[in-house]
Amino acid sequence: MASQLFIGLHGSEDPTKATFPFLMAGGALDAGQQTGIVLLGDAVVLMNSAVADNVQGVGFPPLKDVMAKVIAAKVPIYI
Repeated sequence: MASQLFIGLHGSEDPTKATFPFLMAGGALDAGQQTGIVLLGDAVVLMNSAVADNVQGVGFPPLKDVMAKVIAAKVPIYI
């Protein structure tokens, strides 16, 4: 089983890029891989539910929905 770690550097100022690590971690879960997420810099604010509830990247589902999948799977999120 492969292990992957996705790093997020963007917060609510760039909602499309902010969603990437969570989408990729969800994809890794779907592929049966172990995964984790590291949030650095501006991305740390995404762990505030008031912020995450209002982030939606272009062409992506709302971040709160993508995060719910990752959190339900108990993917570690390092801040």
